[in-house]
Amino acid sequence: MDFSLSEEQQATGDLARQILADRCTHEHLREIERSGEPRFDRDLWSALGEAGLLGIAIPEQYGGAGLGVLEVAQVLQVAGRHAAPVPLWETLGLAALPLVRFGSDEVAAAWLPRVADGSAVLTAAWQEDDGGGAHGVATTATADGGRFRLDGAKVCVPAAQIADGILIEAVSPDGPGLFLVEVGEGVEVEAAITTAGSPTGHLRLTDAPAALVCAGVEAVAWAFERAVGTQCVLALGHAEAMLDLLATYTKERKQFDVPIASFQAVGHRAADSYIDTEAIRLTTLQAVSRLHEDLPSTVEVSVAKFWVAWAGQRITLAAAHLHGGVGADRDYPLARHFTAMKELELDLGGATQHLLRVGAELAAS
Repeated sequence: MDFSLSEEQQATGDLARQILADRCTHEHLREIERSGEPRFDRDLWSALGEAGLLGIAIPEQYGGAGLGVLEVAQVLQVAGRHAAPVPLWETLGLAALPLVRFGSDEVAAAWLPRVADGSAVLTAAWQEDDGGGAHGVATTATADGGRFRLDGAKVCVPAAQIADGILIEAVSPDGPGLFLVEVGEGVEVEAAITTAGSPTGHLRLTDAPAALVCAGVEAVAWAFERAVGTQCVLALGHAEAMLDLLATYTKERKQFDVPIASFQAVGHRAADSYIDTEAIRLTTLQAVSRLHEDLPSTVEVSVAKFWVAWAGQRITLAAAHLHGGVGADRDYPLARHFTAMKELELDLGGATQHLLRVGAELAAS
């Protein structure tokens, strides 16, 4: 598969790098993390909106650029590399892509322009405590005229504490679907305490008014695969950042008057981390390239998620180990990539869940 980027895609990545490199310095990120508030830089979010990066996949009629998954991937990879304190994956990968594909004119007009200009944060809620109910989903949707009412609970919802709208997986009498709720009436958000300090939350939905975005198993699967695929891109950025930190530190840190990178055991561990990062890169690029072309991608997405969960943890532990005591310092840049990678391993299912998905697809074929 040809993974070379078009000029437009390269320009998108370059613009993201320019903005995030300038604004996501280690000192600035430490200020945000020490503030006691959810990890969210509203000024940076507004700047990304002004630059057009939040509307990268939103149709031009709603103020966006009308591009696709690969362009979103360019932005997310840079965001991961700089540990950007903004909900780019949550808004673009989890919510905006399904809204663009399936949302009615009314829903799209109400939300997509606000996403494009940075005045709204979106996310999606997939996880529940018990996997009971129809289709493994206990949250229910009841018709109420031309709209719906949702009841149930969701856990570990990314960016729930700062979201304006949340895409909810729920089951109606007609089957599974995705429904959009505005945070407010019938929506209770409880802050979740996370090691990374991310604005994750738990939801309680009680007769919450909602608009139907899409219905049916295939539509829900379409949205879920793009959620996982774009998440893998964010994880790739974090893996690249940890590899860079590992390489720099081992070249500069000396023992016995020589860089520790010259020690055979250190070199082998670093080489393994490079191979693992490349495995994440290749499997992720294959997945998002197929998603971009709207090709069947179930196996490719789950393979990429497996490598993020499995190889990502190998990279994380190797980076911490080779840094020695510095690797355990919460004030060192490695810490935010370490904790983010731990969260990304489990968001939307860990390695085992996705291996089972691959196995089921292979058995069916």
